[in-house]
Amino acid sequence: MNERSTVAAGAPTSTGDTARTGDTARTGAGLRVEGLRHRLGDRVLLDGVDLEVGPGRSVAITGPSGSGKSTLLTCVLGLIAPDEGTVTVNGRKLTGLSARELARLRRQHLGVVFQFGELLPELTPVENVALPVLLDGGDHRAAYRRAAELLAELGVAHDGSPTGMLSGGERQRAAVARALITDPDVLLADEPTGALDPQARETVADLLFEVSRDRGCALLVVTHDLSVAARADRTLRLESGRLRETGVGA
Repeated sequence: MNERSTVAAGAPTSTGDTARTGDTARTGAGLRVEGLRHRLGDRVLLDGVDLEVGPGRSVAITGPSGSGKSTLLTCVLGLIAPDEGTVTVNGRKLTGLSARELARLRRQHLGVVFQFGELLPELTPVENVALPVLLDGGDHRAAYRRAAELLAELGVAHDGSPTGMLSGGERQRAAVARALITDPDVLLADEPTGALDPQARETVADLLFEVSRDRGCALLVVTHDLSVAARADRTLRLESGRLRETGVGA
């Protein structure tokens, strides 16, 4: 058996590493994971995982609970260092970066949508969405203006009421807006529809994959929902530490 679990997804079909969506070109962007191994005690969570997601492309990863899906995302975010292997975001390897450099890379090149949104309920939607830019020292006025534009595009009301007053679907759309505020090269979604009702689930799933195509960012979705996974360009399953390609809706 091949020692490494290798899946390449979404490589641009044109020459070089440039993908164009509409008027947007991203050069050297996307996500690459090579030879990732990670153990927790005696348990192997990742066993030589290789994965590539190109600009404007999408990959969904399914698998049983505890199979290592969240560990993979955590490694991609640079929140834990794998035992072996490398993660490259926008052409830059995470290995060797300081905590400050990793934080800056996350803010500037990675957008993350969590299952429960992880928004601050006491802040307004505009304040929540603008927060990544403000934490990076960006201009307050420009950040709030862009946040309001994104919320309007995604159909989220922002009348100054606290985010805690929004419905579940609205909060998750606001979370997508927050992930997009920095125009990320890579968009990560960890069970983004798991806490939503069927109608909101369809809306948010549509939105994520449309955003990836329209904005030219690489999208990696971890989900138990096979109807969500079926929307991706590639559907993979992580089990026993290894990825295998399952095809659409498998």
